[in-house]
Amino acid sequence: MRLNQYLARCGLGSRRKVEALIVTGRVKLNGLVVSDLGCRVEEGDHVEVDGCSVHPLDKIYIVMNKPRGVVCAVEDRRYRTVLDLLPPQIRALRPFPVGRLDKESQGLLILTNDGDFCDAILHPRRGIIKTYEVTVDRDVPSESLDRLKGGVWSDGEILEPLMVSLMGPRTVRVDIQEGKKREVRRMMAALGFKVLSLLRRRIGKMELRRLRAGGICLFSVDDIWHHINVGGIV
Repeated sequence: MRLNQYLARCGLGSRRKVEALIVTGRVKLNGLVVSDLGCRVEEGDHVEVDGCSVHPLDKIYIVMNKPRGVVCAVEDRRYRTVLDLLPPQIRALRPFPVGRLDKESQGLLILTNDGDFCDAILHPRRGIIKTYEVTVDRDVPSESLDRLKGGVWSDGEILEPLMVSLMGPRTVRVDIQEGKKREVRRMMAALGFKVLSLLRRRIGKMELRRLRAGGICLFSVDDIWHHINVGGIV
């Protein structure tokens, strides 16, 4: 298989991330540094990253209700990460977050060690919609909702949700697809609101209802795609 696919199956990240490892000279094949993205790994070949041997791992697919106060990272010097919430036997399979929720946000998060699955989830062609419930510091008037529907200007770009609706006087449901950094928080800040809580309720048609904060569910690849594409409660 191609070297980038092999590294992704070793749990080193998406293909885009492992390609960066290759082009920066951190990967060796049979003792020689390789920088060719088209390089292939044959049976019996020895692959190293940063001097450590790597091997394909059993694939794992995790859905977590990420709590507030933890970061979506594999490691962090200052804060607890989502990996710190996993049992040691699962951490040993080297999962990583698919996309991000910022430290103070909570809700649905997928973790996996399958780089191809990660790429498929994040690629725009899949059109996977994420649904957020955001509570702000004061009532949201209809004029603000109308402005949000038309898109708002933030940090040199337009942020435009797919759909917005009012769930309560101070709680707004926001559907987005692109997933730009801190997108929902930036939308509300552009309208002059302070976000009090932000929950990702849905990824595709998979909906968070049962999992406690910090809880996880394990899936097969077919089951997790079924939850995302057809529907399922976690």
